[in-house]
Amino acid sequence: MAIELKKQFAYSLVVPTSMGIRLTPIDGQPMHVGRTLIMQATSAETNVATVSSYLGLPVKVLTTFVKGSPIAQFIKDDLASRRLQYEGKEVEQGGPWGYRHQFNLADSGYGSRGPRVHNDRAGEVGRTLNVKDFDLDRLFGKEGVQIVHLSGLIGALSPETGTFCLELARAAKKYGTRISFDLNHRASFWKGREAELHRIFCEIASLSDILVGNEEDFQLCLGVEGPEAGGKDLAAKIESFKGMINAVKKAYPNASVFGTTLRQVISANTHLWGAIMAEGSNWHVIEPREIHVLDRIGGGDGFVGGMLYAILKGWAPEKWCQFAWATGALATTVLTDYAQPADEDQVWSIWQGNARVKR
Repeated sequence: MAIELKKQFAYSLVVPTSMGIRLTPIDGQPMHVGRTLIMQATSAETNVATVSSYLGLPVKVLTTFVKGSPIAQFIKDDLASRRLQYEGKEVEQGGPWGYRHQFNLADSGYGSRGPRVHNDRAGEVGRTLNVKDFDLDRLFGKEGVQIVHLSGLIGALSPETGTFCLELARAAKKYGTRISFDLNHRASFWKGREAELHRIFCEIASLSDILVGNEEDFQLCLGVEGPEAGGKDLAAKIESFKGMINAVKKAYPNASVFGTTLRQVISANTHLWGAIMAEGSNWHVIEPREIHVLDRIGGGDGFVGGMLYAILKGWAPEKWCQFAWATGALATTVLTDYAQPADEDQVWSIWQGNARVKR
């Protein structure tokens, strides 16, 4: 089932996000003994968007910045280097104990030692994202957007960001923009706000054309009954996901595309990587294949980014999942937590298992 896209548009993809900094020790060392760190600008949503921007599509980031912050300048320069346009309010820091950009302390793991991630989000400026700071009629009506990609991470940051994502979805629907929604449940974000967030997520899901998430995401965010998540039996996971999606389809008939990744961790550097996508009444299943991992963070975002790019390009649906699998695998081969494809051919070579040198 092809997804029809608006013909006139300024942006292929728009993502709202809260930008932060990731610090990673070199050589796979754990954070608590690391002495030399790599710093990068990061967010799950820009991880998704970077696949399309590197492959030449116009992409815009909606965010917010701490005014006068050197970290904010670092983030802006990084977004520009990734060919990502951005729009966002400058928020006064409010002194040393005021706003700042989030910090993500994440080592890569090595061998039998898995990676560890510690999020330091106190005073996060992204929690102030407010629909009043953006002209949605201009963005969706005058300029035009093919797909807006929303994440449950942003929707659950604060009451303001939840309203922001909901209003983005409503405006997108009004102007015929397709909506992609990665549920991304985080228990710590939902604590004490379950009823509020369930209402917001359910409405966004009801407007969405593309839904991404695992069994746990669909159950905890949308309240759809399903099997227990997790486990190492990937064949059983495939069947459980199919059953889950069939239930979600009945509850949210507007959506026509559903996707998730499959991962079994053999070691920090060796994974079995697969994917499932439902498109209309058709299933596209990629049985897990072994991949070698430099840094696993961002592989799932790479999958979503590749799927959206393939949809934007108007390819046959069976290629959506294949390209997504390969961009997810590509993301795990680099130290950044986003894929940076040189071109489409590089991605298809990964899908084909062709790692030979290209001269």
